[in-house]
Amino acid sequence: MTLKDILNTNDRFAACNGIQLTEVKEGYARAEMTVGKDHLNAGGVCQGGALFTLADLALAAVMNSRGKLTFGIGNSISYLHSAKVGDHLVAEAVETLNHHKIPYCEVKIKNQQGELICAITGMSYRKDSPMPFDSLM
Repeated sequence: MTLKDILNTNDRFAACNGIQLTEVKEGYARAEMTVGKDHLNAGGVCQGGALFTLADLALAAVMNSRGKLTFGIGNSISYLHSAKVGDHLVAEAVETLNHHKIPYCEVKIKNQQGELICAITGMSYRKDSPMPFDSLM
């Protein structure tokens, strides 16, 4: 199985929220989601947890793209614009630092007009254990 297949299948929370990985390559990942009614908070805009889950799936993919089992240890998210029902969101994660133990990456979530919805930074802990997958795509 590819890393994309493994994460799309095994990350049940992301899948239940309509989030899918659409691209994974070494040091890069993209995940997508269309905002539905179930993603809204009491203010009528996309709930921050839904945005974070979208970013988290892209983060997981990029951090594990080096073939070693990697777990998140710290993230920061800044909400810059609201997302509304019908918005198609794309999270692009880029590995900024490929450290052998503590990799660092950045994620930007944009809507279909290219507006920056939120920005996320993440650090992870990379174990010596292999993350078994046949290929990235």
